[in-house]
Amino acid sequence: MQLYNTLSAEERAQLIDEAGKERLTLSFYAYAKIEDPKKFRDELFIAWNALDALGRIYVAHEGINAQMSVPADQFEAFRDTLEVYEFMKGIRLNVAVEQDNHSFLKLTIKVRHKIVADGLNDDTFDVTNKGVHLKAQEFNNMLEDPNTIVVDFRNHYESEVGHFEGAITPDVENFRESLPIINEQLQDFKEDKNLLMYCTGGIRCEKASAYFKHQGFKNVFQLEGGIIEYTRQIKEEGIQSKFIGKNFVFDHRLGERITDDIISQCHQCGKPCDNHTNCSNDACHLLFIQCDECKAAMENCCSTECLDIIHLPMEEQVKLRKGLQVGNKVFRKGKSDALKFKNSGDLPAKPLAKAETKDIRKKIAVKKVLIGKAEHYYSKSKIGQFLIENKELTVGDKVLISGPTTGEKELTITEIYVNGSSSETAKKGDQVTFEIPFRIRLSDKLYKIGQPSEGV
Repeated sequence: MQLYNTLSAEERAQLIDEAGKERLTLSFYAYAKIEDPKKFRDELFIAWNALDALGRIYVAHEGINAQMSVPADQFEAFRDTLEVYEFMKGIRLNVAVEQDNHSFLKLTIKVRHKIVADGLNDDTFDVTNKGVHLKAQEFNNMLEDPNTIVVDFRNHYESEVGHFEGAITPDVENFRESLPIINEQLQDFKEDKNLLMYCTGGIRCEKASAYFKHQGFKNVFQLEGGIIEYTRQIKEEGIQSKFIGKNFVFDHRLGERITDDIISQCHQCGKPCDNHTNCSNDACHLLFIQCDECKAAMENCCSTECLDIIHLPMEEQVKLRKGLQVGNKVFRKGKSDALKFKNSGDLPAKPLAKAETKDIRKKIAVKKVLIGKAEHYYSKSKIGQFLIENKELTVGDKVLISGPTTGEKELTITEIYVNGSSSETAKKGDQVTFEIPFRIRLSDKLYKIGQPSEGV
């Protein structure tokens, strides 16, 4: 019985690309009493692994919290695996605004003490006595009420790139920190104000609304389905968006654009920007906002110290990391003295800039031709490996490497190796390597670029 992943992320990405089928990124949660979370976890893994469903899922005695990537043609079969359980019959699946076939590359289901780390003792209050759920238009209407206080129950790195107009945005790194802070700030408004709350998909507000009702707040409301469901409704029903900017998401995309407003800035130079990235130093992985210019100059690093480290031989980097906490354990989520333009909890009253419109993006797109996809990056030698899927690549060509984390970077090909041998030209089906001064990812695409065609 297989209860673990047998493929690496790279191998899984290759299979997804070869299959050529669309996948849906989605999320859902449910609070319920689960007697045996481990047995529940094993049942889910077997069912979902058979459907090639991937994602990051937490299960606990109190329920399930899932962010997933599911083949579009298996969507109904996936829903059927949920309907087996009474507490998930008819459950709402929040489908992402923007789709990416590589949003998740492994199926990870972990048994936890809680599905969201809230730091609360659930035995001390009624977790089922929740706030009133509001749909998008209802939420907008209540935002207009001067008697309303709206609170963002996400973290500082989430609200920094997008939030509802007029929202209180706590400067916290996790949900657990926000509860006592908001409770203290709003002590004088328990009786006569509407407490309106929201989060990404609704799960944090399910618990927060019950907690604040227990604390004595009389009028508690929450956004049904969170920002994800709000966005779906405003698009389908033509409702004005009161949310401005990007919605931070917890897969490799790190954000979905809701409006064209850019309300944050590059943490290194201050330029209007809302693209999150992780520092390239494997002993750091700091999550921060970085513009394309700083990304190129700093090679995706958060500081000159990290920049120096990534240029060391890999053996020395490993030695420096030895004994350190790495990965998720070192995440400071954008808090670093090296970031001069980080403004947690101090959001601008107005957007700093507008993102490019769809028309502009379309005009840029006609200047490039997709010719291949990334397969590997050899960080020690700074060599990128691509599979040529269309047209030809020739020494002297100008190319664009584009991806959600990498951004868009141009370079001119001066030397290439085709299937391991030096060559002037690579054709469809060839495996090609060439020097790249920045890190690439499996989700990156290779484009040949030139002048726009006549009439554009």
